Formats: sequence, structure tokens, C-alpha cells
Amino acid sequence: MNYTAATDRTSVSQIVDFWPRFLLFPILAVALYPPFVMGWGGDHWLVRTAWVGFLTFCWFCVGGAFHESVHHTLFKQVSRNVAFGRLLGVLVGIPYSVYRETHRRHHACLNTHGDYELWPYSDLSTSLVFRRVFIWVDLLGGVVTAPYLYGRVYFCRDPRMSPDVRRTIFWEYVATVLAWFAFAFALMAWTNRIGFDWRWFDPIWVLPLILSPMVNTGRKFVEHLGMESVDPILGTRTVVASNPLTRITSYFNFDIAVHGPHHRYPKSSHNELASRMRAYQHDHPGLAIPLFGSYMAAIVDMVPCMWNRPSTGHAAPSEVLIAESPEHVDWD
Repeated sequence: MNYTAATDRTSVSQIVDFWPRFLLFPILAVALYPPFVMGWGGDHWLVRTAWVGFLTFCWFCVGGAFHESVHHTLFKQVSRNVAFGRLLGVLVGIPYSVYRETHRRHHACLNTHGDYELWPYSDLSTSLVFRRVFIWVDLLGGVVTAPYLYGRVYFCRDPRMSPDVRRTIFWEYVATVLAWFAFAFALMAWTNRIGFDWRWFDPIWVLPLILSPMVNTGRKFVEHLGMESVDPILGTRTVVASNPLTRITSYFNFDIAVHGPHHRYPKSSHNELASRMRAYQHDHPGLAIPLFGSYMAAIVDMVPCMWNRPSTGHAAPSEVLIAESPEHVDWD
């Protein structure tokens, strides 16, 4: 596919491609939570399981929309991407600029110790035992570890971050905390008004919000854990769907599973990634690309790495990291 032609598609085709994903996630993720809590459909365990599964997938896909906003590929106007990303950042508890700065370093320093997003797996100065244990902390406690891992770029005072960006991040953290305090206050006031007894609280109500970060952490492992190369294509697992289930789940998560081309062409829209993968294969015949036809095949390839190689990349000289720093990567 010609990249210029792809980016100049008509508005109608863009709307047809984009809006089904946007309307479902995050709109349904938020709008369907009250019916879930109110018990629509009954209390049968199958109904409740279906609710939890669907809302978990919705909130998982919110992460996909957040990721696209960071790359400025959701809207033509940068300001709209930033505004939408900041809204999602408040929802998930990770300020937009924190996510963007961490994710820029992830692209620029892929699989090296400058990759904050993949810490501690990208930092081979950490012990093998620590990484083996942290994998399970990261996977089961994603709701806590994700804000921590993304926040490290700010709280560790990365020297590559400008004072202006630091100030922006500070105020985004303030806005996020205030927004959640306001939400908690409004919720308590409303429940007191209707006479809700908190002894009726059902832990299953928060289960989708706990499970969705776990799924996102699993996705991160599938894409990166155990990969040694720092090359965007060879250092990631790429899933191009060969079955309907993988195709539809990848579609609604903005095709992030087509991960190698995303790293190779970070400004490409999600709908262009599969064709870019085919073009790359055509231009590099015989290259052993870690390409899979389903999530399950990629998971099977990744799982042994959780014990055998809970890491990414290899020890790299400092001059390589400098050459690959975000300042040398043109996102725009």
C-alpha cells in the first residue's frame, strides 16, 4: 500500500473504519457499567460471567485507544488526539504525557535498558530471580504495576525529559487525582441519597477493572518477552490474524497485535499495518520474522520465556542507547 495514498483516504472511508471501534471502546466500557452493577440479565453465573468478560474486553480496548491517541493516529488534528488521550489517561489512572514519554522511549530504545515500558525485563542488571518473580506481580497486579511502570519515567527523573514536559506531567497527575476524588465524593453522596447499604457491595463489580490491566500486561508479554533483537520487526512478535476470533479481537483493539510493523512505522494508522507487514515480507524474502497467525500461537511461543528468558534484548553499549534515544526519532 502506498503510504501517502493511505493517509489521504476520504473522510467517509475513515469514518467507516474508525467509528465502530471508537463507539464500542471506550463508550460501551463506561456506559454499560451501571447496567452491569444493577444486575441486568439476572444473577445466573453465566450472565455475570458474560458481563465480566465483555466489560473486561471493553476496558482492555480502552488501552488500545489510549495507545493510538499517543501516536496521534485517531484524529487528524493533534489537539484532538491529545485531548482524548488526556481523558482516557484520567480514566485509567495514567496521565497522557507520562504514557507518551514512556512509550516514545519504548519505540526509541526497544528491548534495551532505556526502554522504561519493558522494565525490569529490559534491564539485565536486575537479577534473573527478580525478573521471574516480577513477571507474576506484573501479570496479576497489572492494575497497580502499570501506573508504576509508566510513572517511572517521571519519578526517576529521566534526564532526557524537558522541564516543560515535567510540568505538564505534574499537572496531569494533579488533575487525575482531583478527578478521582471528585468521582468518589459524588459516588458516596449519591449512594447516601438513595440509601445504599455498602454491605451489599459485590466485589465482582470491580473485576473487569482488575482483569483488563492483567490482559494488557499479557499482551505486552506476548509482543516482547524473550525477544533479543532491537530491530523493530525482528524484536517483536507480530500477529496477523488467520482466523475469525483473532481477526475481530485484533480489529477492535486497533490492530496493535500487528506489532512489528507498528514499531517499524509508528506513524502508520492501525488499518495500514497488515499491508505493511506483507510489503516488508515481500521486500525481505527468507527473513525469519516472528510472525504468527493467532494469539494462541504467539502465546505458546512466549510462555517458556516466562521462566527461561524473562528479559528482552541484550546488554548494549551506551553509545547505542544514545543513538536510539527519543530525540533521534521523528514521530511527527
